Amino acid sequence: DRVLVRIKDLTVEKADEEVWVRGRIHTSRAKGKQCFLVLRQQQFNIQALVAVGQHASKQMVKFAANITKESIVDVEGVVRKAHQKIGGCTQQDVELHVQRIYVISSAEPRLPLQLDDAVRPEVEGEEDGRATVNQDTRLDNRIIDLRTSTSQAIFCLQSGICQLFRETLIRKGFVEIQTPKIISAASEGGANVFTVSYFKTSAYLAQSPQLYKQMCICADFEKVFCVGPVFRAEDSNTHRHLTEFVGLDIEMAFNYHYHEVVDEIADTLVQIFKGLQERFQTEIQTVSRQFPCEPFKFLEPTLRLEYREGVAMLREAGVEMGDEEDLSTPNEKLLGRLVKEKYDTDFYILDKYPLAVRPFYTMPDPANPKTSNSYDMFMRGEEILSGAQRIHDPQLLTERAKHHGIDLEKIKAYIDSFRFGAPPHAGGGIGLERVTMLYLGLHNVRQTSMFPRDPKRLTP
Repeated sequence: DRVLVRIKDLTVEKADEEVWVRGRIHTSRAKGKQCFLVLRQQQFNIQALVAVGQHASKQMVKFAANITKESIVDVEGVVRKAHQKIGGCTQQDVELHVQRIYVISSAEPRLPLQLDDAVRPEVEGEEDGRATVNQDTRLDNRIIDLRTSTSQAIFCLQSGICQLFRETLIRKGFVEIQTPKIISAASEGGANVFTVSYFKTSAYLAQSPQLYKQMCICADFEKVFCVGPVFRAEDSNTHRHLTEFVGLDIEMAFNYHYHEVVDEIADTLVQIFKGLQERFQTEIQTVSRQFPCEPFKFLEPTLRLEYREGVAMLREAGVEMGDEEDLSTPNEKLLGRLVKEKYDTDFYILDKYPLAVRPFYTMPDPANPKTSNSYDMFMRGEEILSGAQRIHDPQLLTERAKHHGIDLEKIKAYIDSFRFGAPPHAGGGIGLERVTMLYLGLHNVRQTSMFPRDPKRLTP
């Protein structure tokens, strides 16, 4: 009839209480008539002592010492205040004196990787010759790797990003929508899409919910957002690309200027950053123990630079590039460092991109035919959102599509959606895994994708 208590709640306030705890055996060490266990739940752990005495026999101590690592056990015991802080445990001020122990699910003796190796900082492993676990081994054995305190913290924080995204936008009056992921035509002419068999014809996996977001704006929803999978058939094996990722997408009608939308998106991200700081310090610190990183910095309101200003900063730093040239990845990162040095922020907006480097549906800048009403947002020098004011006039949209050499028949449904009155609108798409990676200062997006998909990985 007893209620199982969470390990994170076992503190000095519970000293001398009898409790039931369920956890995994992280480590066990027998020493004479005693056995020291470390019980783990997610990113929290506690030392448990089985000692010969009133409640434990020699056989019980031997039994406890032989339980295999990663087995799930139920433990009845008394919380005791520790005589000195217990290193290596999150609950450092108390330990659990075991009276009974039950094996709920036994793990095989041989593990594909050791969890202690998987949470060891690479620098420490290099210095003292101890093992660390490489990325492919982690991903091949993801079910074990996800049990580490670091992975638990990463995905708890990622869940928090989604929660804060929804909370913030609903508070701002947005409506959450669900859009199709199987579509009849690629909105940008067929490049970089996965083709799937669809009964007696072919269909495509959606690169973006953009068409459907825009259709909802045309249907007078005014402000919409969605959270869902996005598919990109790009043969890219970089540290920040995946063939399937989670998109946090926003679209919004505006009254006077597309900067109304830019400001709304930027403020949404700022509210997410603030929420993470307030609610997820334990997770941030857990990750930083294995992957040390400077705390994420941002300004309120968000710094917004025009593209030409960014190009000028790069040229001052010795980079040669044209006015209408897109930013390469190295130049993005360099500009991020320059912005951090000058403005002390890891998050900023680059506005007014050259029209030549943006998709056909991007609204040209009415004041300058070579620029556009488009913007990217950056975290730690890497792009996390690409957005723009969309062309809502079907005639101009047709002209721009022709200019880009796109087959009009393939995007007919897209252009037709604006023929019955469409308000001015803008939006953008954010990659959830990339935001998580950059906020925590991690080095590969596969660390923040629970079961990543890329050109070389389709399992588990």
